[in-house]
Amino acid sequence: MKKPLLFLSALALAGSALAQTFITFGSGGTTGVYFPVATGMARLVNEANIGVRANARSTGGSVFNINAIASGELQMALAQNDIAYYAYNGTGIPAFDGRPVRSIRAVGVLYPEVVHVVARAGAGINTIADLRGKRVVIGDVGSGTEQNARQILEAYGLSLSDLREAIRVNPNNALALMQDGRADAFFFTGGLGAAVISQAAQTLRIQLVEVEYNRVQELAKKYPFYRAFNIEGGLYRGVDVTTPSVAVFAMWIAAESVSPDVVYNMMKATFDNPEFRSIHPNLQRFFNVNTAARNLPIPLHPGAERYYREKRIIR
Repeated sequence: MKKPLLFLSALALAGSALAQTFITFGSGGTTGVYFPVATGMARLVNEANIGVRANARSTGGSVFNINAIASGELQMALAQNDIAYYAYNGTGIPAFDGRPVRSIRAVGVLYPEVVHVVARAGAGINTIADLRGKRVVIGDVGSGTEQNARQILEAYGLSLSDLREAIRVNPNNALALMQDGRADAFFFTGGLGAAVISQAAQTLRIQLVEVEYNRVQELAKKYPFYRAFNIEGGLYRGVDVTTPSVAVFAMWIAAESVSPDVVYNMMKATFDNPEFRSIHPNLQRFFNVNTAARNLPIPLHPGAERYYREKRIIR
């Protein structure tokens, strides 16, 4: 009589394993903030034993992540809130014009992402206008950085054709090009203290280029997700003055097709875990679950809605 019971127990365990949900979580380049944040979130989910196996994957960034969710290659990702809006509405930037991605849903806002414009000291770049005729890395193909670079240049009456060279590479290669003297500046949109900026400051004499407040106001009229943001002096080696710039926000997004239970349980495993904010200094400094559902640019995932309603964050 024991053998059938053992056999049924084995079947139950096998069925449980087969029922496990696998989530591929898109991040960004390995020297940005997305990658360590996504990796840390995946670790907390896997340690929670909630029937979900999460794997963080390095990608080209926001545009790539959203398209990969649309194709089923990714189930979740980090993305800029402005890019999520443009994608869902199929307007605003060439990557999504006339091609809305309606299958993405919001899970929550995490922290501000600041546009860093990094120039080699001595390259003659003291303002955004000085980028004319320079070799500039505008971000990786499929990144939110590329879109921010286009829009900031536009605010100064410039386009990519005004640059000597508009280079599309990932942050690691941007740093290498700067170190080799083959690029004069690079754009990078990411959390404060991103490794690529810190490494640039450690190996080169750099300066951060100001995005002036009046230009930020003009940007925000056309692209309402921009906010003025000051990069404090002393954050990066050799950059001792505060640099005015602009920021958007990093979001956790999911495919509409992901089960509400999976999203809800993953939020419990991350947002409710005291270790979550210690994943990265940007989460420690900026994340607040009480504001994570505010001003979302795309519809909330039903699993996230359940989570926030239980906490009385939304009604």
